[in-house]
Amino acid sequence: MKKFVLASTMALASIALVAAPQLQAQGSDSGQISIKDPAEFNAYQMFNTQTDPKAKAAAGESFLKTYPQSQVKNLVLDSLIDAYGQAGDQDGVLNAASRLLQVDPNNLKAIIYSVNIKKGQCAKTSDTQTCDDAAALAQKGLQLQKPANTADADWQKMTGVAFPIFRSTIAADDTVKKDYKAAQDMYTEELKNLSNDESSKGQALNDTLLLAQAYSQPGSTQDLKNAVWFYARVWNFAPPQYKAQIEPKLEYYYKKYHGGLDGLDQIKQEAATSTFPTASYNPPPAKSPAEQIHDLLASTPDGGKSLALADKETVLAVGSKEDADKLWGLLQGQETPVPGVVIEATADQVKVAVTEDAKASKVPDFIVNMKKPLTEAELKVVQPGFEFKTQPDATLVGTYDTYRQVPATDKTSASAEIVLKDGEYVAAEKKKATKPAAGGTHRPVHRPTHQ
Repeated sequence: MKKFVLASTMALASIALVAAPQLQAQGSDSGQISIKDPAEFNAYQMFNTQTDPKAKAAAGESFLKTYPQSQVKNLVLDSLIDAYGQAGDQDGVLNAASRLLQVDPNNLKAIIYSVNIKKGQCAKTSDTQTCDDAAALAQKGLQLQKPANTADADWQKMTGVAFPIFRSTIAADDTVKKDYKAAQDMYTEELKNLSNDESSKGQALNDTLLLAQAYSQPGSTQDLKNAVWFYARVWNFAPPQYKAQIEPKLEYYYKKYHGGLDGLDQIKQEAATSTFPTASYNPPPAKSPAEQIHDLLASTPDGGKSLALADKETVLAVGSKEDADKLWGLLQGQETPVPGVVIEATADQVKVAVTEDAKASKVPDFIVNMKKPLTEAELKVVQPGFEFKTQPDATLVGTYDTYRQVPATDKTSASAEIVLKDGEYVAAEKKKATKPAAGGTHRPVHRPTHQ
């Protein structure tokens, strides 16, 4: 899912650690800083009085090149951060902040701007080194002590902007490394230091979504009870276009934990009033997955043949061997569409993640061996991340061939690897009718969770 807010540098404008100095020329009796060289004094005054951001940046760089050891070097670099920011030059901001940290390693303004930009680079690339660099600088920022000449109120204002970004950056780095427990802890620490109102918007709401995703990741750190709460919290405040993306995940994980959708509306109402689970939040867990699956198959007139594809995969993944084999006996040799996200594709084979667990862990649960190789044009479309959907979009179809159950590990839930043969890529303009049983109906089927 795409993030629905982006970290903005607008809030950083309130961080002003260094004011422009009052200067005195040689021989003057007042002012804070004395520049003895009239040429240097005039050059600084020319820089400091510029109103156009690009012109100010150019004047600042010229000043530093001419007077690299000036006693106002820190002040010029501080102003350059603002000038480049106003000009929309992120590279310039980062460069100025990096130079300021070389002469003032504990400068909070330089740290926060550097962290914020590096965090954005991390989000775009997921490059481990970039994310690690951002997190290391964020850790340093969290450990800073208030300077003696900074008022308590000013420090609280500055850290109120900076510390949530620091914690968010560290959690993002943990997520890239798939250390979901550490990410859960850091996002929680971030949100604990915010009011319920503050956590319902902006970066904090986006990080609430990331916390929900961290709790829902397959493996030993999966905690669906908490995941449901935070998905419900985000659902309440998300923009309409994202609410529609969040609701299926909320329902999926709630049914997976609880066994049905009863009680979910009440949870949504409670989550609107509190960032963290309330004392009354205690939905009972469902029966064991194998018990649910057995009851489901027993109550389905056709033995499960009409279930949605994701639910069929769940039956094959965590049902008893007897129940899984019984369903497979109905499916083998039948054709089905495969709506899901492409994980890997070659001309002869397409690997797709169908269930939410498979999508979250980016592990394919359906492998489709093509009847005829995909063309070069088709392969340009069927790239990792491309999602096959049902009508009217392009689909992938195949015939059930083999399956095997894949046991759970510390990092993954139990799953099934389902292999289809005679696969076909059906573009939107060449849709063909599919068999009535292929689509199926969605019924609540649930996997084991690690609590």
